[in-house]
Amino acid sequence: MSKTGWRTYRRPDDKSGGHGVGWSPIIPYAFSVRQDWEEVPVSIADLGGTEIDLRFASSKEGRIFVIVAPVRRFADAIDDDARIEQIGPPEKVINAFGPEVIGENVEGKVMSMSVAEHGGRTYYQFELEPPHCLITATAAGNRLYLFNVTGSGLQWKRHYPDLKRIADSFRIV
Repeated sequence: MSKTGWRTYRRPDDKSGGHGVGWSPIIPYAFSVRQDWEEVPVSIADLGGTEIDLRFASSKEGRIFVIVAPVRRFADAIDDDARIEQIGPPEKVINAFGPEVIGENVEGKVMSMSVAEHGGRTYYQFELEPPHCLITATAAGNRLYLFNVTGSGLQWKRHYPDLKRIADSFRIV
């Protein structure tokens, strides 16, 4: 479903980012964005540090970043074909990882929570305020993927339907 002005970003198979010794390659992911969104260099000094795999931004609409974290950081019993359900229910996942995404405790900030399934994989989706952000979480391989779409108050007000569409489009390929 390609609306004019939208494109699909797919993480290149050969993009570096092994995140430590002994890691398998990152399983590619994809999402839709408007044409004017651009990839932004990732710095290890960023919030989320070395686990941020990708950043995108639009001066008009907002920002996106993808955190790819080792699942074993959260549960030793998970094998190399992790499913988000093994990490826990949506409440546990957002309470554990939300602070990594927004830089503070998420208590009282979760406006909505939902569970979706696409291609046999479960995705947890959260909307937080403040700050305004949409988080889509899933697990694949030996990693947890946190896809975050955020914007200022004004960006949120003006572009919420597009930001929601971006958040809803995140998939492991």
